[in-house]
Amino acid sequence: MKRNFILYLVFTVIISGITSYTLVSLNNKGEKSSSYFNQDDSTLFHNTSYNPAEFPDFTFAAESAVKAVVHVKVIKRGSGQPYSLFDFFFGQGQQTQPRVMEGSGSGVIITKDGYIVTNNHVIDSADEIEVTLENNNIFKAKLVGADPVTDIALLKIEAQNLPTLVFGDSDALRLGEWVLAIGNPYNLRSTVTAGIVSAKARTMPSADREFRIESFIQTDAAVNRGNSGGALINTRGELVGINTAIASRTGDFSGYSFAVPTTIVRKIVEDLIDFGSVQRAYMGISMNEIDGNFAKEKNLKDTKGVFVADVIKDGPADKAGIRAGDVLLSINGTNVNSAPAVQEQVNRFRPKDKIAVEISRDGKQKELSVVLDARGAQIAMLDGGDGSILRLYGAQLKSAPKEKLDKLRLNGGVEVISVLDGKFKETGVEAGFIITHVNQYPVSGVEELQAVIQRSTRSLLIEGVYPDGKVVFYGMGL
Repeated sequence: MKRNFILYLVFTVIISGITSYTLVSLNNKGEKSSSYFNQDDSTLFHNTSYNPAEFPDFTFAAESAVKAVVHVKVIKRGSGQPYSLFDFFFGQGQQTQPRVMEGSGSGVIITKDGYIVTNNHVIDSADEIEVTLENNNIFKAKLVGADPVTDIALLKIEAQNLPTLVFGDSDALRLGEWVLAIGNPYNLRSTVTAGIVSAKARTMPSADREFRIESFIQTDAAVNRGNSGGALINTRGELVGINTAIASRTGDFSGYSFAVPTTIVRKIVEDLIDFGSVQRAYMGISMNEIDGNFAKEKNLKDTKGVFVADVIKDGPADKAGIRAGDVLLSINGTNVNSAPAVQEQVNRFRPKDKIAVEISRDGKQKELSVVLDARGAQIAMLDGGDGSILRLYGAQLKSAPKEKLDKLRLNGGVEVISVLDGKFKETGVEAGFIITHVNQYPVSGVEELQAVIQRSTRSLLIEGVYPDGKVVFYGMGL
């Protein structure tokens, strides 16, 4: 008995520092049984009657994660349409009927008090957002913030003690590893599909050519319309991505699906909660990916890393000593072999964070320290933390008050409160100007203005109205 106690004590000491582990034993029928233990506040025990080394078991991950995936319903109200063609052509256009459109997607509960992450394209331009939990409870949701650049949005419902998904490490995913996609395709609630990690750090062509940060996890798990915003999890039930897109000629799943990795999602969510906006950092370089032909052209010894094609003058990379022609090998010890991989790593940090960058120059490797800056050096810094005033390129802006909008018969806009030295002053914008469109996108408030500018890469076309009703267009380079 004493000997058995000592063995038990030794076994306990060995496993006490491990957060999760698996035991395999024989049951009374001689079959193998596996028990999975997760040492946190949601301890779960999972048994199988087969050898888990030979057959993948998804029941633990699916049954524990599906409760934290929700159905997201959005309602959009259009401006209305005439009752008939006669009304349209003969001046009765004021008599309109509201046009209500509904859409749906998925979301993932990440905190017990009701924070839910989804895709920006799921809730974009929504007038109402409704969330249905796995147990069929329904809540009205408030939009905390959204980031079109990464297609991530954050919602909040008023509830407590909700089931949640824990963030996993998407960097640790390996090619060929099993993953599960959970969502609500075609309004089929709580649907689970399985696949493997087909590729990492994928990017997709942008139809509108706007700035994007993409480093997708590619899988062959079946994802369809309605899955957007849902969970991609590993076999331990940890969230490793938010399902976002498919590659298809028909609009339905045809073998390829893409998820935003949690390395990006987590940073966006934390910024939206802490600051109300995304604190996006940049290095100030343009890059070329290296293949065999490019390496031969530039006389490079191999195809590792990414080629630094240009360095923005006085930008973070320039100040750190990075030069055009260098090869960027790693960021904070993580190897980078594509532009999306570089974007993914940099997007983890905020302006003024310091990162270690390894480069190769003339065949010799060296490590440099880069202090990151805000993208564009002056991009949309919120004043005070309440989101009421926006400092941008030397100007102070706020959402235009209702009385001024009504006087000018505008549905929405952003008022320029003051103009100091900066791009707004150089362009000729004066105080009192109400911005209605940027790059032909309507902006009804400072949040929308900030989102449009963050997506822009080269220039801004600003349209607006002065208090006397004069409509003016301004062009501004970035």
